[in-house]
Amino acid sequence: MANLRKYLIAGLLVWLPLAATVFVIRVLITLMDRTILLIPPEWRPENVLGFSIPGFGVIVGIFILLITGMFAANLFGRRLVSFWESILGRIPLVRSIYSSVKQVTETLFSSNSKSFRKVVLIEFPRQGTWSVGFVSNRGMQKAIDATGQELVSVFVSTTPNPTTGFLMMVPASELIELDLTIEEAFKYIISMGVVVPEGPAKEALINGKLAQKQTGS
Repeated sequence: MANLRKYLIAGLLVWLPLAATVFVIRVLITLMDRTILLIPPEWRPENVLGFSIPGFGVIVGIFILLITGMFAANLFGRRLVSFWESILGRIPLVRSIYSSVKQVTETLFSSNSKSFRKVVLIEFPRQGTWSVGFVSNRGMQKAIDATGQELVSVFVSTTPNPTTGFLMMVPASELIELDLTIEEAFKYIISMGVVVPEGPAKEALINGKLAQKQTGS
């Protein structure tokens, strides 16, 4: 029975990650493939060529993204986008959703953004226990004025779902910066601590608290 259980677990470790990867990719491709509905019926491959082309909607979706990006990058396109955003900004509910999503998107994809570029170690949820966090921004100015401290906004992800977590404003002096990439930190969180980065990154993660004490002494 022990060997049977061991073999079942080994099989799950092989198939579950593979199945999850295939499922996510399939959902994304299916969603993108539906962009073919933007093409008039008489111009679609099944009507022009007599047969459908699997994945043609993905190509159309990528093409639309490229054309939109090229258009939005020039002067006329930027003015048109600004005009469109000003219209959306007058619609109460739409304004809140659009502005929030836009700010998050710009933060994550902007090459000049300093948000989510630094991995830190903080004492959370209590003193003596440590959590991996991501510096998202400078602390809110009103909070800085109220406390008289230099605060930093830190997002601490939950495991195994890193899209949820806690947002905290932490004094900059209490942060331990880790020599980890964003990808290494996310792998560590998603794997519930099983996948520990190797080399200097592993030492930085495990010995972060010790390094802080040695620096302070």
